[in-house]
This record gives sequence, C-alpha cells and structure tokens, in this order.
Amino acid sequence: MNIYGLVGYPLSHSFSKKYFTEKFENENINDSKYELFEIRDIADFTKIIAQNPNLRGLNVTIPYKESIIKYLDTVHDSAKKIKAVNVIKISNEGKLIGYNSDYFGFQTSLLNFLPSDYKGIKALILGSGGAAKAVKSVLEDLSISYLVVSRKSDPKTIIYEEVNEKIINEYQLIINTTPLGMYPNIKDSPYIPYYAFSDKHYFFDLVYNPLETLFMLKGKARGAKTKNGLEMLHLQAEKAWEIWNS
Repeated sequence: MNIYGLVGYPLSHSFSKKYFTEKFENENINDSKYELFEIRDIADFTKIIAQNPNLRGLNVTIPYKESIIKYLDTVHDSAKKIKAVNVIKISNEGKLIGYNSDYFGFQTSLLNFLPSDYKGIKALILGSGGAAKAVKSVLEDLSISYLVVSRKSDPKTIIYEEVNEKIINEYQLIINTTPLGMYPNIKDSPYIPYYAFSDKHYFFDLVYNPLETLFMLKGKARGAKTKNGLEMLHLQAEKAWEIWNS
C-alpha cells in the first residue's frame, strides 16, 4: 500500500485527507491511502520517514514549509527560489525531493480572481512565512508590485500598526497568508483598518476552512471582492499528485 500524507501542526483544519481519500475512491486508486502526520517539533520528521517505509509523497503545511528543507536530499529549482517546500516526493531509492506547488496553485487561482486588466494593481501581503514566499514569487513574475506586512518590521516590511488609509488606497489587492481566522480560531482576523476599504479592493485569503473567514467577511462588508484558498488547495493538490507520479 502506497502511503501519502500531510506534515504540519495543527492539522485539525486540513481538508487534504478528505480530498485525497475521495480522489482515490473516485479514480479507483486502490493501492494508496492518505494519512495525517501531526508533529509538534520538526525534528520528529525523521521518525515519520523511518516508521513509514511505504511513504511515496508528503504535503507540508504550517509551520514547517521552511524548516523542512534541511531534512531533504534535494530541492527543486522553483522551491529553492521561493525558499519554501510544500511537496515532498520520495524516490524509489528513498531520496527526499522538495517542490513547491503553492506557486502553481496561487498563480492560477489569482488570475481566475483578478480582472483581465490587472496590470497596475498593487498588492499588500499580510504575513511573511512560507506561504508568503510563494505569493511573492508569483507577484514578481506577474509584475505586480507588493508590500509585506508583518509583526516585525525590517527594510522590506511594515508592521500592522503602520497600515493606514494612504496605504490602503494605494494597494488594491490584499492577500492574507497568515493562519489568522483558520478553524477553530474563526473569530481572528489580521489587524488592519477594514473601515478604509471599498469596492475597489480584492481580498484573497489563503485560508480555506472556514470557507468564508472573518477577514473575507470584513472585506465584503466594505464592498470588496473576496476569494478563499479552496481553489488554490485543489490546484496545488493536483500538482502534488502529478509530482509524486512523475
């Protein structure tokens, strides 16, 4: 039995097991199953590999997309550029090869969301973790300029308290790459002045559980267009399956 799975913590929010289990059933893939590997410490990743000799591939989620890299034998060029891995292929020889399918999933979903004349739009990225790295790479390739908002400032970021009406008027695309608002903490949302947004804004939340986060609801209340991360999840999941079977 081939085993695939998800590594992260916590995993109560994850749709991945349901998604792949249904995929295996619908496509009559009878020799595979999908498991959740919830670990509190990335150092325990080696135990997962040692205890599951039939592992063929893994997805990686919060908070290990960056720290997982040091445990891999090889990292694909695209993931190396992004400096984050969310897919691991395990070769027949047992080599661990890191990829990033978030890039493909986010780019496709974003282009489905934005108007065709998106050139000139600017993005505000909320968060600076592993998911944000794939988002930045996509925006750069689409020639969309961006500003990162994080809890700690550095020369390339601002802190949440610095987001004001002037910045909101300048940046029309707001992308939440943080887990704020993700189940079970559905009453959380990024700390930004929602009152200043309008129907000229686009709110993209990488969170997909719940399907409508508080971040999205607050944006919608101001007339903004909203989208969650479910389509991105499906797209990157199919890309992961393609990687595992290539």
